[in-house]
Amino acid sequence: MTSVPQSTASNWSFPTPVRFGKGRIGELADMVRDLKRKRPLVVTDAGMKDLFPVQRALEVLKAGGLAADLYWNVKPNPTGTNVDDGVRVFFDGRHDCIVAIGGGSALDAAKAIALMARQTIPMWDLEDIGDNWKRASMTDPVPLIALSTTAGTGSEFGRSSVITHEGEQRKVIVFHPRMMPDLVVMDPELTVGLPPHVTAATGMDALSHALEGYSAPGFHPMAEGVALNAMRIVKDWLPVAVANSADLEARGQMLVASGMGGVALQKGLGAIHALAHPLGALYDVHHGLLNAVLMPYVLRFNMPVIEGKLSVLARFLDLPSHTADGVVDWIEDLRRELSIPNTLADMGLTDIAVDRVCEMGAKDPCAGGNPVPLDPAGLRSILVEAMGASVPRNVAAS
Repeated sequence: MTSVPQSTASNWSFPTPVRFGKGRIGELADMVRDLKRKRPLVVTDAGMKDLFPVQRALEVLKAGGLAADLYWNVKPNPTGTNVDDGVRVFFDGRHDCIVAIGGGSALDAAKAIALMARQTIPMWDLEDIGDNWKRASMTDPVPLIALSTTAGTGSEFGRSSVITHEGEQRKVIVFHPRMMPDLVVMDPELTVGLPPHVTAATGMDALSHALEGYSAPGFHPMAEGVALNAMRIVKDWLPVAVANSADLEARGQMLVASGMGGVALQKGLGAIHALAHPLGALYDVHHGLLNAVLMPYVLRFNMPVIEGKLSVLARFLDLPSHTADGVVDWIEDLRRELSIPNTLADMGLTDIAVDRVCEMGAKDPCAGGNPVPLDPAGLRSILVEAMGASVPRNVAAS
C-alpha cells in the first residue's frame, strides 16, 4: 500500500491548486484572504450544517475576521431551486466568494451558484450539449474553495455540476471550463466519522468514475493513467476506510482516489452514469450506491469491446485472475465485503419505469462515452438484469 504522509502538509497543483493534509481547514481564512476576498458564503447541505466540518469552517473564518454566512438548503440530489435560492442568498449577503463543504451534492450546487451569480440567462441554457457553455458570461467570476467531506464524486476537480431539473424530472449536466474550484482542500480529518455505508457508497462512486474513464473509447493517455492508479488506491484502501472510520491514512488515500476519479472522467463516462442519472432524478436515490449496484452489469454488457483493457487492469491490480472476468469477480467480491446490495430490487427499487429510464438514459450525455454504442434497447438489457430476478421481466411503464 502507498502511504500518505500524516506528519506534514502537502501542496500540489493538478488540475487546480490542492492543499492536502490533516488540519488544513485551520488555514481556511488565510486561503480566502489570498483570493483577496472578505465575505465568504459557506455552501453545504442540511445533513452537514451542524457537523464538525461546517462548524469548524465557520469558526476559522470568523476568527480570521471574515464576514461568513451559511447556506445549507441543498438536497442530496441538488435542484435548480437550490441553486436559485443560493444565488439569492449570495447577493442578499453581499458575498464575494464561496466556500463549498460536503459531498458531491454540496460541491455541485456551490459550483452552479458561483457560475449563475454572474449570468443573465437560465442555468438550463448551459447544459453540456455542444458549445452551450459559450453562452455564459465569465466577467468577474466568483472564486470558490472546495472542501470534500466524502471521497466519491471528485466534484472538487470537475468543470460541471449535475443538477436536477424539477420541471422535467431529469438530471442536467451544467458545464463550463471555468467552473473548476480555485482551490481544493483535502483534509482527511473532515471525513472521519462518515458512516460505513456512506463511505462504501461514495468510495464505489470514485471507483465508477475511474473505471468508466478508463473504459471509455478515445485517446486520452493522461486520464487513463490517472484512472488506473485511482482504482489501485480504491482496491487497497476503501475496505480499510469502511472498517475503521478513524484511519486517517485510509481517509486521505480515498480523498486522493476520489479526486483522481474526477480527473479521469474527463476521458468519458458511460452506461453506469447514463442509467444512474435518470434513476436518481426519478427516485431520489443515492448516486454512488446506484453506480455500485449497476457496475458489474454494465461491465458484462461492455465486455466484448473492453475485454483486453480489463485484462490489463486485472494484471495492474494483481488480481487472482488476470482476466476480464477477474475484474468483475473483484468488483462483486468488493461489493459483498462492503455490504453493497446486489440488485436494484435489493436496495428498494422495485417499481421502475423501465422504458422511461432507458429513453432518458439514451439521451444522457454520458451515454456517448460508453464503449458499446447505447440505445434504449441496450440500456434496457442492462437495467432489467440489474433489477434482479425477483422483478418481472416485462416491466415497462410510462
